[in-house]
Amino acid sequence: MSCQRAKIEAGLAPPSAGLESGPVPVSLLPKDRDLSKTPEHVELVVRASDFRCAVEELELRLDAFLAHHLDWRSRSSIQQLIRDEHVLVSAPGPEQRAEDVPFAVERRPGRYLRHGARVRVLIPEASRLEATTSAPGDLSILYEDDEVLAIDKPPLMAVHPSGRYLTGTLIQRVHARYRRHDDERVPIRLCHRLDRETSGIVLLAKDPDWHPRVMAQFEDREVEKDYLALVRGQPDRDEGLVDLPLGSARASAVMIKMTVREDGMESRTGYRVLERRKDCALVLCRLHTGRQHQIRVHMAAIGHPLVGDKLYGEDEGIFLRDLAGELTEQDRAALDLPRQALHAHRLVFTSPKSGRRVEVVSPLAPDMREWFERRPPA
Repeated sequence: MSCQRAKIEAGLAPPSAGLESGPVPVSLLPKDRDLSKTPEHVELVVRASDFRCAVEELELRLDAFLAHHLDWRSRSSIQQLIRDEHVLVSAPGPEQRAEDVPFAVERRPGRYLRHGARVRVLIPEASRLEATTSAPGDLSILYEDDEVLAIDKPPLMAVHPSGRYLTGTLIQRVHARYRRHDDERVPIRLCHRLDRETSGIVLLAKDPDWHPRVMAQFEDREVEKDYLALVRGQPDRDEGLVDLPLGSARASAVMIKMTVREDGMESRTGYRVLERRKDCALVLCRLHTGRQHQIRVHMAAIGHPLVGDKLYGEDEGIFLRDLAGELTEQDRAALDLPRQALHAHRLVFTSPKSGRRVEVVSPLAPDMREWFERRPPA
């Protein structure tokens, strides 16, 4: 038994444990699917490269493999899913082609998988939500021309299908709205992303030819991005620049968590206090780099975490309990807002067709504004 396999089976570490950059991201759903419909299954391929293993060394349990990729579900619920015959496996031998080996129901959570095996997880009918539709008023359009579309995303809406949120996402609503009756394909694509809890501007390209040109502006830091945030406490200065490198928080139980690290990536956030209230402030933040969770980590690092932030507040256990659906009343009281108080307020980019600069502005989200207005004066 290899060390890698032993760790996975014993539950001592996820398959990516000890890897510098973490697991290779895996897309669970095909890119050309109809986004207005709930998928009936997801499909995964066991690849040694995903676990930084040699092909001949990789061997792991079915339930451990699924727990690694379907990390929003508990190990026990995955085992029950397997016993309920919702998981099929195709395991070709060394001399067989994958397409020649049909899928078969697998009822054993402890079934061992090797490189090249395919796993199909059927989504139970009870878990399938209604197809995504788009009615007038569903989407608040801030800007639109022949090349791009800017949407004012509400809080608590995922931008694309992922994890626990497979329907009702922003891109699905956009596709449902812009789909033509004579063509199931919708060319509109996301140019960047916002966290599910973050509200505000999301930019999309309306044509595949324009998409890489807009994406390149984000990658080359040519897009101006301003956010509004509600932070705990009173910043000492009215404005400043947080210049702290960020990297993965390896000591955390949360794989996506970031932290300030000397060996991290260059990360700079400018901020300016717009208004102060008792024990909190409304702050304008400008991203000079675009790291994961950058504003949230930087503001927490200078002692002013965002209101409602489950991951970068005083107790990351709140994030874990929320993930498990076990938030307590004490947790909710500590958060004071059901989502992180972050809003994508302003975006300035260059039109890929005309070359002119375009500014898009979204006013502060209603829930953040109402929360702040209820605070007594500083």
